[in-house]
Amino acid sequence: MVHSFVSESELEDNLIKQLIRGESQWTYREDLHTEEELWQNFKHKLEINNKDVLNEVSLTEQEFRQIKEQLHFVNFYEAAKWLSGENGIAKVQVQREDATLGTIRLKVLNRADIAGGMSSYEVINQYQSNKRTKEDQERRFDVTLLINGLPMIHIELKNRKHSYMDGFRQIKKYLKEDKFTGIFSTVQMFVISNGTDTRYIATARDGKLNEQFLSKWVDRENQPVNNYLDFAKDVLSIPQAHKMVTQYTVLDSAKKALILLRPYQIHAIEAVKEASRRQESGYVWHTTGSGKTLTSYKVARNLLQIPSLQKTIFIVDRVDLDQQTTGSFESYAEHDVIEIDETENVNDLIKKLLSKERNVVVTTIQKLNHVMKSFDGKGDTKKSDTLRQLKIAFVVDECHRAVSPQKQQEIKEFFVRSLWYGFTGTPIFAENAKQVVGNLPRTTEEQYGRRLHEYTVKEAIYDKAVLGFQIEYKSTFSEEELDEALIQLDSEIELDDLTLTDKEARLPKRVYEHERHMLEVIQSIVNKSRKKLGFQNGVGKTNNAILTTSSIAQAQHYYDLFKRVKAGETTVQIGEKTKRTLLDFPIVAITYSISENEESSIENQEKMKEALLDYNEAFATSYTLETMRSYNRNVNDRLARKKEKFLPRSEQLDIIIVVDRLLTGFDAPCLSTLFIDRPAMKPHDLIQAFSRTNRLFDKSKKYGQIVTFQTPMIFEEKVKQALVLYSNGGENEVVAPTWEEAHETFLTAIEELREIAPTPEEIDVDGLEAAQLKKFAKAYQVLDKAFANIQVYTEYSDAQLGSDFPIQMDEIEEYHGKYVNVLEKLRQDKTGPEEIDVNIEYELESVKTDEINYEYILLLIQAFLPNTHDEKGNQPPAEKTVEEINQYLARLKKGNPTLAGLMETLWASIQANPEDYRDQHVSSLLEQMIQQTINTLVADFANTWWVQNDELAFMVANYKSNLQKQNGEAELKRTSDYEGYKNHTKNPKKRLTYWKSVRQAFDEMMIQDILPLQNR
Repeated sequence: MVHSFVSESELEDNLIKQLIRGESQWTYREDLHTEEELWQNFKHKLEINNKDVLNEVSLTEQEFRQIKEQLHFVNFYEAAKWLSGENGIAKVQVQREDATLGTIRLKVLNRADIAGGMSSYEVINQYQSNKRTKEDQERRFDVTLLINGLPMIHIELKNRKHSYMDGFRQIKKYLKEDKFTGIFSTVQMFVISNGTDTRYIATARDGKLNEQFLSKWVDRENQPVNNYLDFAKDVLSIPQAHKMVTQYTVLDSAKKALILLRPYQIHAIEAVKEASRRQESGYVWHTTGSGKTLTSYKVARNLLQIPSLQKTIFIVDRVDLDQQTTGSFESYAEHDVIEIDETENVNDLIKKLLSKERNVVVTTIQKLNHVMKSFDGKGDTKKSDTLRQLKIAFVVDECHRAVSPQKQQEIKEFFVRSLWYGFTGTPIFAENAKQVVGNLPRTTEEQYGRRLHEYTVKEAIYDKAVLGFQIEYKSTFSEEELDEALIQLDSEIELDDLTLTDKEARLPKRVYEHERHMLEVIQSIVNKSRKKLGFQNGVGKTNNAILTTSSIAQAQHYYDLFKRVKAGETTVQIGEKTKRTLLDFPIVAITYSISENEESSIENQEKMKEALLDYNEAFATSYTLETMRSYNRNVNDRLARKKEKFLPRSEQLDIIIVVDRLLTGFDAPCLSTLFIDRPAMKPHDLIQAFSRTNRLFDKSKKYGQIVTFQTPMIFEEKVKQALVLYSNGGENEVVAPTWEEAHETFLTAIEELREIAPTPEEIDVDGLEAAQLKKFAKAYQVLDKAFANIQVYTEYSDAQLGSDFPIQMDEIEEYHGKYVNVLEKLRQDKTGPEEIDVNIEYELESVKTDEINYEYILLLIQAFLPNTHDEKGNQPPAEKTVEEINQYLARLKKGNPTLAGLMETLWASIQANPEDYRDQHVSSLLEQMIQQTINTLVADFANTWWVQNDELAFMVANYKSNLQKQNGEAELKRTSDYEGYKNHTKNPKKRLTYWKSVRQAFDEMMIQDILPLQNR
């Protein structure tokens, strides 16, 4: 019996019923379906909410046109900036047509009016997005939620037969077609669901909408809420939906992006607010990498909503304030009511604390200490008493590093009415408590109070908020060499009585300082870590890494060795496979603290001068020892690649060598790997360091990669202890399979594929039943995943194919070719047994066919388009970026001359007249050119062969390479005009061969001209 799935229209109806259920919820507006109807509805809301300002004189058409113009945003970020408003109120300005009425400002949205005040809530469905150009298509949106008449949350539904990702792809298609313009440019949140699984994401343009950041909802206990009606109840009801797009959003001015908080961040904010109302302190345990700094920032901001609190002080570590946290906070706070205290003047901090304004002040513990000292022993002066009696909440990010127990005790004694909220990814428990110092707290709970919310690495990995870890414990010498080294130390040693762990423990530190060991480490990094570093992604899209050592001297030695390796002066040679992708790999930098008082300080300074000269030459900078803070900030930015300036290959670092710097608090999603050549650290230091690698980034980054090079047995035991402590019972879910496990998985995948198809030739795409094709497709997907995974391990080499693994690379590629054709057939033929589940949208990972990523070239070209909203002005990109684009276009031309030709035309036009392209997106421009080119090809073909243009366009749009007879072919043949063709063509084909010639010419046009543009 064929199962009938609930239709999308039924899902829509059920969702709307849920949304309008209960008091003060959404109002269903079944009368709103067009853009004009939405504008008129918005105008009505605007006039109701501004009666006093309008003075009973309605808006004229000309006045409302002014408003519509202001609400036509070039991107969602600009809309979000406007919605943040002045002191939380978004307004529009109108010059009245009657000059005597002057200029007025009308309130559109008040962020504070949640479920009350001027706010109204409406739900619409089946909105009709009309054609904007001749080539455009009409679209119908599923469900949209309006606040004060403006679309704020858009929902795309698919039935349970389809993946929720189909909804995501639908939104991406709408974005590519510029459907979210006009009044729909104000949308802040996308929701996708197939009824069973539901996700949400902040709005962004097509190229920036990354599926890695789709969020599922969880409750306060971190239990998933997947069903669309449960999601609607928890997230889309009033007041929660309004909070989602006002209180739980952050504008990142550095990235020009809108951020929507994840559920655990929201639950933490609410938990802290509830505790503060009870006058309780406490701490939040959110795993490192899950956006803890952003959460603590929003906690500090939202605490101001509690009337009893006068101030919120956000305390950060001084190094953090000097480096990344300052940048993050400035970026978040630009459109908020946050003040960042960066001044050296303590009096300025005192003024801010004494002012009547209710705001957040970000400062360091050192400056607070100066404030307290300035009032020490002065008695209860009026100013001192006011300070001491402030109702104040301290929010502390990285709470163990930023504030010591002793210093916190001193502050509590000064600010007697203070509350404390600590944030940490690695709490101190009884198991790893600090040493006893008098009666000072030894654990996080003793220092800050009870745990208010937790979100461990186990939950974060399950929710795909962070990645798991793939850990390799390596040694640069064999057990026999280890035994020899121990015998040299002690000729009477009884090796048989010692375990491998015992042997490692006896090994002196100096063996890891030998150049032989260090060159083995470099060999592993430059020639065996390509997959870890994302080389398969192509130029400009590779990942970077940290190499941490046990001393500054060893870090310096490594830096010199890397230079010698690149110069060809050592036994280690950079392999051809590495150079084929990145000819200049590796670009290496070093950073460490420079002291002027230590014995080694002069040598350290001289070594750093050399490194700075190298860095300045590589990146056209001019750093000196006097500007080390600026250098470190630049290194951070270059590693993080969050700013567009650092996206081209010519601006990228591959490896940074450190001792302890950057191992805590540093956030760089593109950083994939931590190489550790030092003894194992303490549990919280290990997890902090590991967590530099496991930020979400792109599809190819599956795990945070960790490679250790000292005492593998000891290191593995220390890591296990740390994971047990910090994964809350989920240590086995945090770590990727071992090499041995991955090896076995790949062997099994080969065996299972061979059972279905012993050779690629066994797969007859047109002759086999759908069930057999599905079995093959699923088996190949399993093999592809296993093969992609195993290539990441340093133990893997291509030479193992055909020996360790009974399959050759050319066989895998042949299976790959069959798989592509099978998938095309399955997409076309929707029949077949549903119980054989195969993911039609699965993206292959192990076999890469694209040499050059055209999207990377577009990213480089985008930098040349002037942008009105770039506050820093439009600085022309470096000359080497122009050369880079030209080189990549030349390489692309070898593989896809049709696409490269169009891109060259666009690139030349942009260079000649950049102002013609102000505020435009190069991806949209290319999309238009491609569509125009295809339209021209279709029109020319129709004119040549005298066939109907519309029927031909349909056949092109629905072309499937594996079909002998194309969709729409019968209709095209039926409407063709052979007589017209014969009468207007020199040397026409005979009637008997006419249609065969049409089909042949059609196939040639598709293969040579159109498919290279469509399948880019």
